[in-house]
Amino acid sequence: MKKLISASLACASLLGASLLLQACSGSGESARRAGSLPEPSRRSSGSNNAATPAADAHAGHAHAAQPGRVPAYAKTAAEWQSLPPTLSPQQFAGKTRAAYLAVSEIPETIAQLPCYCHCDVGFGHKSLHTCFTDDHASHCAVCVDEALLAYSLHKEGRLAPEQIRERIVAQYAQPQ
Repeated sequence: MKKLISASLACASLLGASLLLQACSGSGESARRAGSLPEPSRRSSGSNNAATPAADAHAGHAHAAQPGRVPAYAKTAAEWQSLPPTLSPQQFAGKTRAAYLAVSEIPETIAQLPCYCHCDVGFGHKSLHTCFTDDHASHCAVCVDEALLAYSLHKEGRLAPEQIRERIVAQYAQPQ
């Protein structure tokens, strides 16, 4: 687990912030054509409904936000002590699997973090944790990278959730 997450963090540092935002915002089409992003997968809801393109997962929210606005996160113990389960990491591969594993290991910490893809506005997400209760994060490099950074700060830096949140806000609130 630790090796998979460490390798994913190393990989994440090689990608530029603009590519990460393009991958998640839907403007990653040019990066996809260039071969640096995989083609969107099709997923089924488990019923007989037709599969929908993964790229549609981001319809309804934008990555641009009001300057200085921190996205939603769990602020009380009651909020982070009654979390819904995340999807199984086994459903995913590579860096995405590492992120789902990380979130499953430290869910209370992740719930206390805002998600800078700003899905709280478009999807009503309550925190970064909410992104991993469905497949939203599997289509969003911001969610994945933020979760892996939080895991690293938690495990290697031994930081408290408040300290991790401060670092995430400082890093992701900067204009891209």
